[in-house]
Amino acid sequence: MSEDIRFLIGGNGQNKVYFRADKANRHGMIAGATGTGKTVTLQVLAEGFSSIGVPVFMADVKGDLSGMAKPGRPHPKIDERVKTIGMEDFGFHPNPVVFWDMFGKLGHPVRTTISDMGPLLLSNLLELNDTQTGILYAAFSIADDTGMLLLDLKDLRSMLNWIPLCQDSCPFC
Repeated sequence: MSEDIRFLIGGNGQNKVYFRADKANRHGMIAGATGTGKTVTLQVLAEGFSSIGVPVFMADVKGDLSGMAKPGRPHPKIDERVKTIGMEDFGFHPNPVVFWDMFGKLGHPVRTTISDMGPLLLSNLLELNDTQTGILYAAFSIADDTGMLLLDLKDLRSMLNWIPLCQDSCPFC
């Protein structure tokens, strides 16, 4: 990538700060305490990369970033920031987004198997309690020991329904 490919990420009125595309990493992490600007930082970076044609994958568990699909609306704080940075060509615009959905009903279906996800990720996604997580780990263990494939949620549901039915006769239970 050329060092000419860049996008604005901030400034103070006298100096503007640009992110050069040739200095970008494939992966990044933004961390900080509540209210320190993590979401806005991620949004600015994602919008900037999108503007230069670089696809961005973001996990948006709480839905804070879903508004990027629609143009923003004027707000005094935004007006103040635009003025402080000295942005001449600022405007509100939508960004291309694809929402992924575990169940494939409200968004793009996630193309992975339940086995690929594993019990840890799945228990976090489903916000399971400790007891439910333990049962999920047992189901994965039984599936591994018996060579059963857990391809989708139907397979997992069948396994979870099967466990209590065979617990007296199953050597794995």
